[in-house]
Amino acid sequence: MINITLPDGNVKQMDNGATPMDVAKSISEGLARNVISAKFNGQTVETSTPLTEDGSITLFTWNDDEGKTAFRHSSSHVLAQAILQLYPGAKLTIGPAIENGFYYDVDLGDQTISDKDFKSIEDKMLEIARGKHDFSLRSVTKQEALDKYKAEGNEFKVELIENLEDGTITFCDHDDFTDLCRGGHIPNTGIIKAVKIMSVAGAYWRGDENKPQLTRVYGTSFPKQKDLKEYLELIEEAKKRDHRKLGKELELFTFSQRVGQGLPLWLPKGAALRERLENFLKAAQKKQGYEMVVSPHIGQKELYETSGHYAKYGADSFQPIHTPNEGEEFLLKPMNCPHHCEIYNSRPWSYKELPKRFAEFGTVYRYEQSGELHGLTRVRGFTQDDAHIFCTPDQLDEEFMKVIDLVLYVFGSLGFENFTAQVSLRDPEKPEKYIGADENWVKAENAILNAAKAKGLNYVVETGEAAFYGPKLDFMVKDALGRSWQLGTIQVDYNLPERFELQYKGSDNEMHRPVMIHRAPFGSMERFIAILLEHTGGNFPLWLMPQQATILTLSEKYEKYAQNVLTLLENHEIRALIDNRGETMGKKIREAEMQKLPFMIIIGEQEENDGTISVRRHGGEDLGSMTMDAFAKMVNAEIASTIKTFEV
Repeated sequence: MINITLPDGNVKQMDNGATPMDVAKSISEGLARNVISAKFNGQTVETSTPLTEDGSITLFTWNDDEGKTAFRHSSSHVLAQAILQLYPGAKLTIGPAIENGFYYDVDLGDQTISDKDFKSIEDKMLEIARGKHDFSLRSVTKQEALDKYKAEGNEFKVELIENLEDGTITFCDHDDFTDLCRGGHIPNTGIIKAVKIMSVAGAYWRGDENKPQLTRVYGTSFPKQKDLKEYLELIEEAKKRDHRKLGKELELFTFSQRVGQGLPLWLPKGAALRERLENFLKAAQKKQGYEMVVSPHIGQKELYETSGHYAKYGADSFQPIHTPNEGEEFLLKPMNCPHHCEIYNSRPWSYKELPKRFAEFGTVYRYEQSGELHGLTRVRGFTQDDAHIFCTPDQLDEEFMKVIDLVLYVFGSLGFENFTAQVSLRDPEKPEKYIGADENWVKAENAILNAAKAKGLNYVVETGEAAFYGPKLDFMVKDALGRSWQLGTIQVDYNLPERFELQYKGSDNEMHRPVMIHRAPFGSMERFIAILLEHTGGNFPLWLMPQQATILTLSEKYEKYAQNVLTLLENHEIRALIDNRGETMGKKIREAEMQKLPFMIIIGEQEENDGTISVRRHGGEDLGSMTMDAFAKMVNAEIASTIKTFEV
């Protein structure tokens, strides 16, 4: 008998050789019907894997991320089998699960796949799935694996196998199909009830443009047709909310090939939106004792060599700027933190003066590959709402928790209520990825974990996701469409203070190193606005809207009254403009709706005579006639209900 420990701590005694599915059946038949994947002692296993030792087990269903990964990975095997049947002679390479789906990279030779072929691939996949073929993992020797793929003439699989160690190689079988695979599959193909081929694209073998170009087939799959239908509807809604589309319609930003890829140009309405966000955060920062600083857009190469940024990112970033002086090199600023270290270094400090909190909306530059650029979410020049706190070790926990308070305030005021926190730690197996002493890493990681616990955050720990100079706390926010985004980050850093020889005089009259906290609640203004656009569908919180109302006149003879209304609105700090174009009222209203304007104020003879306005809300709700004071009170009450007061 073996002892199997369940996640709740209960221990089940099972026969030696029992499988995860047997464990599920011993709990309940209902669970067994839904279990599709498992982990045993931290390792992904098949539901049919014999268990031969004591250990801890976790069973996954479709509702778990791990279950979805196994489901999509298994679906990629079915896709590969379908492609081989439809395109004889095709060579398979790799086919992983990805977020919301999977892909398979294939060398099709002289054959091609286009969108007109999607339906036949889907039909073949479902035909295979209906066979209810069991997935079975088996170990093979390295020579057996090489012999198989050499016989098939598949140089891609041969290359993969040559880099594997004998004794670690496994094949996955289902039906008459076999693929090189590490494992992690659902019990059988019959669980796959709905599939959709989403797109095809080119992809270089192993991401190297000097190697053969393959065809990448993207797909998704679900255990119910209803789930696929809902997902496709979500995709359509996401297209409507695409920030690139909305940004153009709302006249917020644009791009120019002459200016350069990945360098957004902010139009007046977008610039006003950015300014409002900046002022919102500056007001909260001021309450917490931050001081604004400004640093240049470039710095000497030596600055970034000292910080470690050049060694880490220099080869993949914008190349050095050479001056007329021989040997003098500057870089476009990739980070604000080295500049802030030098600001701190501009004078001596006492422990009585700490913490110092320096904040800056600083624009930085990183050379992203053109294929990776995407609207505002991936750009080459972006503005970070950056701040760096220099404090004593004794102040670290309190300062870190204050930053958490600030991040939560930002999220709450902008409608991001659904989020989890991620504590990102270093990977102890890859020390070469990081800088700094082990003891400093331990202190920094403990500080983050303590703060997350003290604030009662719902957090997960991710090993290997730390920045190269320190661990961090990232906030993973779900938007209105259920997509997860990383927004807001806080990092503890003992390493840059060492590299820049930062000091303060302690109460013992000795010199000490401060601890540095990096923080950016927005992350970058560009990416944050893109995510906010898609989250709200362009219907920003009323306090943030560049234009809160438009005044529509029935004819030009009411323009004087419209101007009086505009003045009164401005006196109440309500942002509005007059639309006095010679267009029909219907067209003006339609265009105001497209612009997502919260309120339309309609003025005609009746309104002028009564000294009132007629108000229509975005979406078509008619609020009727009211006085200017009543309208102003309504607007200000709505603003007060959406933007919170920051309590220190």
